[in-house]
Amino acid sequence: MGDGFFSETHYVWLTLAVLLGLAELMVPGVFLIWLAAAAAVTGIASLFIDMTLTGQLTLFGISSVASVWLGRRWYLNSKVKNEDPLLNDRSARLIGKTVTVVEPITPTGGRAKVADGEWPAKGPAMESGTLAKVIAVNGGILELEAVEALEGPAD
Repeated sequence: MGDGFFSETHYVWLTLAVLLGLAELMVPGVFLIWLAAAAAVTGIASLFIDMTLTGQLTLFGISSVASVWLGRRWYLNSKVKNEDPLLNDRSARLIGKTVTVVEPITPTGGRAKVADGEWPAKGPAMESGTLAKVIAVNGGILELEAVEALEGPAD
């Protein structure tokens, strides 16, 4: 190769690592950072070991797969502490809420009004207008039980 920046391939890899890290900051997706780590590993390795371009690309590929796998494993095992653990689990937030039946409920189907929307629901036989309590949500289908005495307005 000729003289200059591209003749020192470790600089290219390290620059790529920095650019990928900055891209992760601009568009967070928790993915580019692992590719940045793989580029950094390749850059550091090519600094100390004379590798062909094929060897560098192979190392980058292997490092990418390994860093993404390790990163995914780390994120799955690291529980984020939060004041509201159901923040992004809309269906789980419905459990315990009082809803209004809008289409008759049977053990196989029906619909219930939740806030300003309607959800598919099932449970014991209930007529339209009946107040019910959400006891579970499975696959986006509310499981309801009839409310005997109204404790407050329907949610």
